[in-house]
Amino acid sequence: MRSFLIAGIFVLGFGGFVLLRGGTFTRHHDVLKVGEVKISADSRESIPTWLGWVAMLAGSALVMAGLRKSS
Repeated sequence: MRSFLIAGIFVLGFGGFVLLRGGTFTRHHDVLKVGEVKISADSRESIPTWLGWVAMLAGSALVMAGLRKSS
């Protein structure tokens, strides 16, 4: 099925990006909220490399399933 193949390629690409370049995301925390006043803090966190390996394995499995179904 083509959808497995396409999804697998995207997941492989995400996993490769995380492994090669790394990735970060920003998390917003509300520190203090009093009435209408709100103080928030932003923290940058990195995407763990193990998530890249998991994405590579899952993407490989999806590509294999897509190739097997189309044959």
